[in-house]
Amino acid sequence: MVDLSVSLGRLALSNPVLVASGTFGYVREMAPFVRLERLGGVIPKTVTFRPRAGNPTPRTVETASGLLNAIGLDNDGVAHFIEHHLPYLRTVGTAVIANIAGEDEDQFVAMAAMLGCEPGLAAIELNISCPNVSHGLDLGIDPGPVGRLVQRVRNACPLPIIAKLTPNVTDIVPIAAAAAEAGADAVSLINTMRGLAVDWRRRRPILAYDIGGLSGPAIKPIALRMVWEVARALPELPIIGVGGIATADDALEFLVAGASAIQVGTATFYDPNASERLLDDLTARLEELGVADVRAIIGTLRSNRE
Repeated sequence: MVDLSVSLGRLALSNPVLVASGTFGYVREMAPFVRLERLGGVIPKTVTFRPRAGNPTPRTVETASGLLNAIGLDNDGVAHFIEHHLPYLRTVGTAVIANIAGEDEDQFVAMAAMLGCEPGLAAIELNISCPNVSHGLDLGIDPGPVGRLVQRVRNACPLPIIAKLTPNVTDIVPIAAAAAEAGADAVSLINTMRGLAVDWRRRRPILAYDIGGLSGPAIKPIALRMVWEVARALPELPIIGVGGIATADDALEFLVAGASAIQVGTATFYDPNASERLLDDLTARLEELGVADVRAIIGTLRSNRE
């Protein structure tokens, strides 16, 4: 038997396989396809302080090795989430991590305080990196605001705090360092890359919002690079790897690069059972290698230049 348990600061998980916010609905939708209790945790789609209608359609377009989306955080608001979704989420049998996005710091803090009073949540993931909403990136591209936000949320909410960071920056390390210094239990690396798909015949972008967030296999090398950079610079900071993960091999690449857990995202769209299948394959792969504890391989990647 392989010990798959991992810890992300104050958050203990039975295994490192999570699902990415925005790709798993409010979890109830996926129950017919996935034995939810087997996963390390689930992350419902992002909720905001007030209801949002999201962006106009078309909102998604397939690209080479990826998916470009500009959903715009379509949701019914945090009060609706607490009243209508949280009662079900308390029954799923695994860690539930709420993902929240605010238009400013005060909204983040208010939502975190509200959710911190509710039973049934294991942690809060701060979405300070959404590329397709107004002000979505403002908080996430500067270490100062990131650190201030994390500290304020930490002071207002007793739950473990995960900062989901944007890759749309020159250097991710100072931003991760600011989150860690302010008290983040972990960081999620990465959110989507900003991208554009074009209909050259119409001379128009395909997405109604013009720019969207690119996910899927196309961004995996970028995500791996950022996970490795942060892991080497901040070895005590737990990292959740996100970006193009569909197989056990993908997951193992992130784990050896320094991630303590991973999130399956875009793969769920074409394989609803991708997360559970990956968990089975990961267990089998570790058994084949004679690895008794998954933590033994985390962060074992070494540079060819060393």
